[in-house]
Amino acid sequence: MERQTKILAVAGKGGVGKTSISSAFVRLLTEAYPDARILAIDADPAVGLSTALGVEVRETLDDIRKSIVASVEDGAPREAIELLSEARYRIFDTMVEQQKFSFLAIGRPESAGCYCKVNAYLKEVINLLSHDFDYVIIDGEAGIEQINRRVMEKVTHLILITDPSRKGTQVIDTIKKVADELVMYDRCGAIVNRIGDVEMIPYIRIEGTEVLSYIGSDNKHAANDIQGLSVFDLPADAPVIAGAREALQKLEIL
Repeated sequence: MERQTKILAVAGKGGVGKTSISSAFVRLLTEAYPDARILAIDADPAVGLSTALGVEVRETLDDIRKSIVASVEDGAPREAIELLSEARYRIFDTMVEQQKFSFLAIGRPESAGCYCKVNAYLKEVINLLSHDFDYVIIDGEAGIEQINRRVMEKVTHLILITDPSRKGTQVIDTIKKVADELVMYDRCGAIVNRIGDVEMIPYIRIEGTEVLSYIGSDNKHAANDIQGLSVFDLPADAPVIAGAREALQKLEIL
């Protein structure tokens, strides 16, 4: 029986720690399943996952898209299947192969404004690559745009990240409602990050979504981040690692 690829999409408002938790998922999966094929996708134009994972990015998904578009504009018309074949080759060529996982960045388009084209391309890439890996972790852009545009149309696990703020919980409530209409997923859960005081927990309201874990503030993690150290430099009992582990266990991924 063919094993189903597990695609974990991480979403939430900006500044709540999506990238830290995404990178913690990557670390935990590489430790638990050393023989698994694991792909980390930085789908946030803010480009933070590479730093969190200690990856040096040389070429991005948007670079590939632009070069293929340019080759079509400059040369003779080509069949769609040929373009798709080239895209697949170029994407695999662009991936940064780490010892334990592969990495792909969406990139930051040169022109300001809409990311529609690269988001549409990202959707096709997720569909294209998902069967080549056992686990795909997608660090999504802030807010609801990629959910709204069905970039993450078929994922197995939707993981919504918030901080203890009302704004943060409202954003994930909205993402969940939109995702229920537009996204096919098997499991959905929330992680509440950066809790300064456990006494705040009873006051945090998240409607209709299972809370997978509560993660406290972590000065050591913040210090690591400032120094440019990766998630692999954190101790195994760091709050973000422990909280991410609890979430993956509740989702029956670990």
